[in-house]
Amino acid sequence: MTSRSFLRLALAGAVASGAVMLTVIPADASKKPSTVPVRLLALNDFHGNLEPPTGSSGRMVDENGNTVDAGGAAYIATHMKALTDRNTIAVAQGDLIGASPLISAAYHDEPSIEFLGKLGLKVASVGNHEFDEGYAELRRMMKGGCHPVDGCSPAGRWKGAPFDYVAANVLFKNPKTRTDALDALGKGHNGQIKKLIGSFGVPALPPVSVKYINGVPIGFIGLVTQTTPNIVTSEGIKDLQFADEVKSANVASKLLSILGVKAQVVLMHEGDQVNAGQSPDACSTVAGAGSRIATQVDPQVDLILSGHSHQAYLCTVKDPAGHDRLYSQGGSFGRVITQVDLKVDVKKRDIVRSSVVADNHVVTRTVEPDAEISALVQTWKDRVAPVANRAVGTITGDITNSPAPSGESPLGNLIADAQLAATRTGGDAQIALMNPGGVRASLSFAGSPAGEGDGTVTYGEAFTVQPFNNLMQVVTLTGAQLKTVLEQQFTGGPNNQAFEKILQPSANFTYTYDRSAAWGSKISDMKIDGVPVTDGQSIRVAANNFLVGGGDAFLAFTEGTDLWSGPLDIDAFVDHLGQNNPITPPTTNRITVAG
Repeated sequence: MTSRSFLRLALAGAVASGAVMLTVIPADASKKPSTVPVRLLALNDFHGNLEPPTGSSGRMVDENGNTVDAGGAAYIATHMKALTDRNTIAVAQGDLIGASPLISAAYHDEPSIEFLGKLGLKVASVGNHEFDEGYAELRRMMKGGCHPVDGCSPAGRWKGAPFDYVAANVLFKNPKTRTDALDALGKGHNGQIKKLIGSFGVPALPPVSVKYINGVPIGFIGLVTQTTPNIVTSEGIKDLQFADEVKSANVASKLLSILGVKAQVVLMHEGDQVNAGQSPDACSTVAGAGSRIATQVDPQVDLILSGHSHQAYLCTVKDPAGHDRLYSQGGSFGRVITQVDLKVDVKKRDIVRSSVVADNHVVTRTVEPDAEISALVQTWKDRVAPVANRAVGTITGDITNSPAPSGESPLGNLIADAQLAATRTGGDAQIALMNPGGVRASLSFAGSPAGEGDGTVTYGEAFTVQPFNNLMQVVTLTGAQLKTVLEQQFTGGPNNQAFEKILQPSANFTYTYDRSAAWGSKISDMKIDGVPVTDGQSIRVAANNFLVGGGDAFLAFTEGTDLWSGPLDIDAFVDHLGQNNPITPPTTNRITVAG
C-alpha cells in the first residue's frame, strides 16, 4: 500500500468505517433518553496465551485477597460472554501478540488474532511487541496475506485482523512519505486534518477509530510507549519514529473533535507499577510514565485504559482541567478483564464522567470453558504438537529466571553460556551477554501434561523461555566500550535507562559493580577467563541482534565493529541443552556486588 492511500486509510477510512456497532434508538423523540449506556470490556498484554498460562504467570490476586488460577482463551471467552450485553464494545491496550507461547508464535500469532476476533474485539492499540517482527509484518497481520518466508499456515491464507489497530504516536520518518501522504488528502474536514497532521507528522497506523453504540460515536485513540525503539529490534522499525504520547494523544483528540466526536477514550500501551499483593480493583500505583500521560492528556479525553506494565489497578486521576478521569489496567496474559460502564449524554454526545464505574474481573478457571474456543485452541495445539513435544535435553532441577541479589538468574546465565558456545566458531566470540527481559519463563523439572517426564525439556518449553527468534550476533568492542555497556545497566546515565537491567554474563566473564558509585564509575574488575580486561583491548562479544542494535537502551553496543551473524537464539539454546545432558542449574556468582 502506498503512502498516499495509506494515510487516506489512517485519517479517513478508519474513521468512516468505524460505524461497526450500531443499536438503533427509538425514533419517537419524546421517548428518547437523555443518556445512553455504554460498556467497555478491555484486555491488555495477552501475549498469545491461548492455553492457560502456568506458574506465577497463571495466578492472580482476586478482589478478596486470594491467589487464584487465572487466564486461558476458553475461560476468557466464557467470562466475556457473561459480561457482554447489547451496549458493549470490546477493546484492548496492546501486546496482544509477540513474546507468545509456541502454539501461537509458530504461526506468527495468527491463532491469537483469530481468537481475539471470535472474542468480539473491535479496537486495539498496538503495543511494542506488535513490532517484534517489524512494521511490515504488523501490516500483514492487520491486512492479511501469507507470511513472506514461511508461507500460509495450516489454516490457509491469512485474512487479516477483524478489528482496528490504532496508534497516534507512530509516525513515518521519511519527509517524502509525509509530503506524499498529505497531498492525498481532500477538502472539507480533510483540509483541517491536513493542517493539523501536517504540523505534527504522518501516522504510520490509523491514529483513531470511531465506533457507534446506541446511536452515539465513541472515539478511541491508540498510543504505544515512546520507548518502543529501545525494546524492539531496530531494523524492523527503521522507517518509523515514536512520538511523545501526550502530544500525540492531544493531536488525535483534536482530530476526533474536528469529526464531531466528543466521547473519547485512550487505549494506551504504557502503565505504572503497583505495590505487590493488592486487589485488582485497588489504586496502588507507583507514579510513573503511565500516570504522567493519564494526567496530562487533553481534558476532552474521558478515560485512559492502559497496559505494558502487566499490573492491575483502577485509579481516578485529575485531568489538566481538574476533572476526575478513570485510569486503569488489567494485568496480563488474559488473567483480568476490565469492565467500564458509563453513560453518554445524547445531546452533548459526550461521556458523563460521574457515571463511569469500573471493575477488574479476574478470569477464573472455575467456570465452564467456552466450547468453541476450546476447540479452536485444541486445533492449533494439535498442529504444533509434533514440534512442541519433542524432547531437547534434560535438567537436574528447576532452572529459574528469578534474579539473585546481583541481578543474575540461573536461567539467564545458562542462556549466556549457550550463546557463547554457539558463536565461538565463526564469530570468534570471547564472551556472551543476555538481556534479562528476553528470558520469559523458567524451566521446570516437573513433567508437563504432555507426558515427557520429570527433568525432560521439550522444544515448546525452551521456546517459551526464548520466544523472539532473535539472531545471534558478535561484534568487537574495546574494553572501554564493554565497560560502558555494563554502566548502561543502571539508571541515571545519558541513555535514560528507565529500570535497572542486569545483563546475564557467560561463565568465563566476571566483574564487580557498585550501585552507590557515580554513573560511569560503577563497573570494575572485569575479567575474561580470569584475565583482567584493559580499556584498549579488542573483545568479541556475543549477544542477540536486539541488544547489538542498541535495545534496552544499551546504545554502546551500536559502537561495535566487525559484525558477524549466526544462528537464532532459540536454536543456540536448544543445541546447548542437547549437547550438555543433564544440565545442573548454574550458580549466580559471576557478578560481585560491592555496594
